[in-house]
Amino acid sequence: MLRYLTAGESHGKTMLAIVDGFPAGVKIDSEAINSELARRQGGYGRGGRQKLETDEVEFLSGTWKNETLGAPIALQVINRDYKLERLKELPRPRPGHGDLSGSLKYLTSIRGILERASARETCVRVAAGALSRQLLNAFGIQLLGYVRQLGSCKIDPQTGDLLHHRKLRNSSEIYSLNPDQDEQVKQLIDETKAAGDTLGGVVEVRAEGLPFGLGTHAQWDRKLDGRLAQAVMAVQAIKGVEIGMGFQAATLPGSQVHDPIQFDSGSITSHDLGFKRPSNNAGGLEAGMTNGQPLVIRAAMKPISTLQKPLESIDMATKEPSTASYERSDTCAVPACSVIIENVVAFELATALIEKFGNDSLQEMLARYDLFQELAAKH
Repeated sequence: MLRYLTAGESHGKTMLAIVDGFPAGVKIDSEAINSELARRQGGYGRGGRQKLETDEVEFLSGTWKNETLGAPIALQVINRDYKLERLKELPRPRPGHGDLSGSLKYLTSIRGILERASARETCVRVAAGALSRQLLNAFGIQLLGYVRQLGSCKIDPQTGDLLHHRKLRNSSEIYSLNPDQDEQVKQLIDETKAAGDTLGGVVEVRAEGLPFGLGTHAQWDRKLDGRLAQAVMAVQAIKGVEIGMGFQAATLPGSQVHDPIQFDSGSITSHDLGFKRPSNNAGGLEAGMTNGQPLVIRAAMKPISTLQKPLESIDMATKEPSTASYERSDTCAVPACSVIIENVVAFELATALIEKFGNDSLQEMLARYDLFQELAAKH
């Protein structure tokens, strides 16, 4: 089973992830991982820290000559802006953060909670996801994450295939699939910043080339949709997840929700075995398993909790009314969130792929994949 653990604090010396269960024989492209780390630091609306850090991944174990060995892989991202021991305690908890709950749970300082709870931790989750994408690439599985809504501004994607959409996304300062709306959205971010406030939004991830049968219906905790939802909800500031049609499905009759099944014998050798759907309201998942259609998953990110004009709070020493403490923060991190969610989803898909086809070596996985496709096509 593919899994990872992360360690480190936002102003500590390093962020670390241990990836266990990754197959041998995968060539590592460190620049592709660094590119994802750079995108995570970008996007309109970010704060000052992103100008100080230049995130780059370093492999400490589990590789040899840029190739995975099947052993646990240690990924490290160094913090250039580390000063944890010199930082003062926060006297007043910030609404929306883990400051109050965490300090009471662990009977410790707010500072000790916020440094670990910070979204800075996601840099190594992105690195682990970007590594797993190099495994997915070997099976023709491609992902794309982008912004669908920022604040009250909805952003409808322009038409095109995944390659065209990637070019659109990469040309957009807010990582959307409609760069023509960038100026409108940037103005909204600027107005929000001037008001001392913050913005949230909705991001979407699409994965294409997934074979049938990743995940399972057999146990509730092994269903792929449930595992994806848990992984995405575990990203800081995410408050909602939906797959395919999502919440809209609750408002419509079944005839307008479920996707008819068709068959094209001419594409029986493709990843979908020739089974086609005129719609994809299910978002590529049925009964906890992939159904050969593109995976479509969305996440709702709340506005960042640290405000330049702080909300009401209390002084922890006196319990007297006050305003919340302030820490350096972003106005909007929705574009960066789309990068994080894209790579978190990639890791879960790689986990499901490994569970289906094994994890000793890439060569063996590919052989098992080909055998499954052959057997399923005859079924």
